[in-house]
Amino acid sequence: MNFDIPREVILPVERIDVALDAAPHPFEIANGAAIDANWAGEKAANPALFDGQVAMLSQFRYRGGSLEGRCHSIRFATFLYWRKTKPWPDVEHTFAHPVLVASDGALIAVRMGKNTSNAGRVYFASGSFDHQDFPNGKVDVDFNMIREVGEETGLDISRLPRDPIYRARSSQAGTVIFRRYWLPITAMEADAAIRAFVAQETDPEIEEPVIIRSADDLPPGIMTHAAALVSWHFENSAHP
Repeated sequence: MNFDIPREVILPVERIDVALDAAPHPFEIANGAAIDANWAGEKAANPALFDGQVAMLSQFRYRGGSLEGRCHSIRFATFLYWRKTKPWPDVEHTFAHPVLVASDGALIAVRMGKNTSNAGRVYFASGSFDHQDFPNGKVDVDFNMIREVGEETGLDISRLPRDPIYRARSSQAGTVIFRRYWLPITAMEADAAIRAFVAQETDPEIEEPVIIRSADDLPPGIMTHAAALVSWHFENSAHP
């Protein structure tokens, strides 16, 4: 079985061993013409989209607190085609969410910018794994989290306290690996800092920060997986 992971539950993750295979993903090879046709439509609808490289799984499993898998670099166009036509038996997606917790207990999410493929949607600052997230051929989840938060919000979380382990939630839409980072500033201070950063960006990835103060305080546009993490956090909100 290529994919063997419990669905729709929060899993404790103590170890992540996901390797980047240099071979092309079989899904991309088999669906090249359909991928190109879909990309033409996506690009026409949003000319700002860029067909860069992201990592996509061909194997993934959860065993005894460990996530183990293999992924391949694919075109962003391939990812969009998969997202539109999923599920497929030989390909899935995994990504990381750094869940930022302000000093007053609120969560800091973001609303994605108009030029992105998730325009207007709300989740935690993040991005798919790419080649730079695989030093020595294995994924470095925290490097990805720190990099993406810095690129999207301007916040440096590299030295912040964080949960001692990762957690994961898997569904047919993908598997999110997450970890809470504890900010030394209030939600309003984080909001102001992020808005100042976005204002000076030529082409910001996000539209605005979004403060979430309770599990009942879900903003319009929040994605299902992010809502599940919000609910889990407020049920398990103790600082490490």
